Amino acid sequence: MEDKKRALGIVIPYYNAEAHIGIVIAKALQHSYNIVIVNDNSPQPLPENLMGLTGIEVLTTPKNLGVGGATKMGFAHFLKNKNIKVILKLDADDQMDTKYIPEMVQAVLAEECHFIKGNRFRDLNSLKTMPGLRRFGNLWLSFLSKAATGYWNCFDFNNGFLAVSTKTLNFIDLDLLSNNYYFETSLISNLYYQRAIIKEIPMPAIYGNEKSNMKLYKMPMHFTVNLIKSFFQRIWKAYFVYDFNIGTIYILFGTILFSGGLIFGIHNWYYYSIREIPAPTGTIMISVLSVILGFQLLLQAVQFDIFKTPNKS
Repeated sequence: MEDKKRALGIVIPYYNAEAHIGIVIAKALQHSYNIVIVNDNSPQPLPENLMGLTGIEVLTTPKNLGVGGATKMGFAHFLKNKNIKVILKLDADDQMDTKYIPEMVQAVLAEECHFIKGNRFRDLNSLKTMPGLRRFGNLWLSFLSKAATGYWNCFDFNNGFLAVSTKTLNFIDLDLLSNNYYFETSLISNLYYQRAIIKEIPMPAIYGNEKSNMKLYKMPMHFTVNLIKSFFQRIWKAYFVYDFNIGTIYILFGTILFSGGLIFGIHNWYYYSIREIPAPTGTIMISVLSVILGFQLLLQAVQFDIFKTPNKS
């Protein structure tokens, strides 16, 4: 137990959580001797009684970076310490049940996985406490995140309760990770290129009367744009830069046939419709067969991509 406490570094990004940070720190100290609070230029100052506590360090960002930027500062701090084997992110709003920390740390130390995170969608009873809009948003974005990151076996990508091996994190350029609420998904996207094994642990969703700093009305568009960008970056790197395999063939010919057949069909539909004459059967069949064959190849590409999901085997 003592060795695990010394091997674990806990990063707590802090912003306007004055009412909860004391409770979170008290819980965190039960699991680690190495805790870093990253004050992200919060208007609400850290309580003075936390200063000088044994095992607590406070870092301050030069300006408000966002939850991702603050977390990255904490990660970089612990990566300099060779005694730290696992880094865990814990939010300051007391929405994360710290009783799961030992299980998460043990899984990483035992090399069952390189990265472990919570999944709030496995507990149906506690899931009912999650606000409806947030639940729908997480469901939709989690599906898109599967395609964007390549981790088809994961869910609840926006869960910020996570732990990662420092050995794995050392291979990731922290500057490439998002500074905002897209941080967790961007981290998982980069773990894919390391073929890192990800494990999920079911845990309840905890929501009290705390005020979220997230502007929910902006999140769907923000996440969707970033997920589309991450998807195309991953496909390009995974199938055309770092590797060239049967999946590349599926994608290449599937895209050409599907888009080519679609464009050919639309062009001929317009050409013959304005002349009010029926299109030749052969012309129609060329378009239809190209679209069908292209679609089948793209489905094969998806199946191959799912098969390539990093796993223990």
